[in-house]
Amino acid sequence: MLMGLAYRVLGSVAEAEDVVQDTFLAWMDADHGTIVAPRRWLTTVCTRKAVDVLRSARRVRTDYVGTWLPEPAHTEVLETPETQLALSESVTTAFLLTLERLAPKERAAFLLHDVFAMEYNEIATNLDVTEAACRKLVSRARANVQRTDDLYPAPQEHQNELVAAFSLAITTGSTEKLAELLSADATLSADSGGKVVGIRKTLEGAEAVLDFVEKVLSPVWRTGEISVEDVNSGPSLVVRQGDDVFAVVTFAYTADSKASRIFIMRNPDKLARLDRELDFKIFS
Repeated sequence: MLMGLAYRVLGSVAEAEDVVQDTFLAWMDADHGTIVAPRRWLTTVCTRKAVDVLRSARRVRTDYVGTWLPEPAHTEVLETPETQLALSESVTTAFLLTLERLAPKERAAFLLHDVFAMEYNEIATNLDVTEAACRKLVSRARANVQRTDDLYPAPQEHQNELVAAFSLAITTGSTEKLAELLSADATLSADSGGKVVGIRKTLEGAEAVLDFVEKVLSPVWRTGEISVEDVNSGPSLVVRQGDDVFAVVTFAYTADSKASRIFIMRNPDKLARLDRELDFKIFS
């Protein structure tokens, strides 16, 4: 739960791992005899550490080379769809990017209340604010999130169809099927972090996206090993060259299940953890 919370607050597996490790060290040093509710204590410490890290990360991301995207993570939805829906939707690339618009405490309060179903009084303690202030944080954050119009969970069959069409476009250069599944104002963003060659500005419009996939991505990527894997709570394309992950492609959808945004992760620093044995999981 702590790893899931920290990842959602930070959008980074590496930073989340550091926060959870620091929380563990704080737990080891604590007087356990005085801790009445261990889960609440751990959540409070983890939340505060994650908020502190996010404040520092914001300054770094301001100077980031090109487009910043959340670090991709393998996900697995547990067999309780009713209770897990909010957890699942809250790790999509589009949702994590939407959370970037929120102030650190707004982001934490919103996640703890609307995703992890914690009470306002408990969240207020976690964030060291009054309950009234906590309610305002959640309200502002919720209003901000609701202004985003492409956080719709497309049916699984539509997601599978899009991933298959994108894979076909990469391996053959044919974009006809993909064109049918994109919204007219679809965009494509890539995060290279300045570490590898990549576009630094978002491509806008289906025509520009399709042209880029056909003329730029396909000639380079078709020699790689392409697989479909569950990344950030949805079927995604993972491209490997040899033993290394070369790229990860995730998607966002409109209300009519058209692909509205395509996200490509190329930053090798953010791809390094994707093939580790201990993958990130969605759980409550």
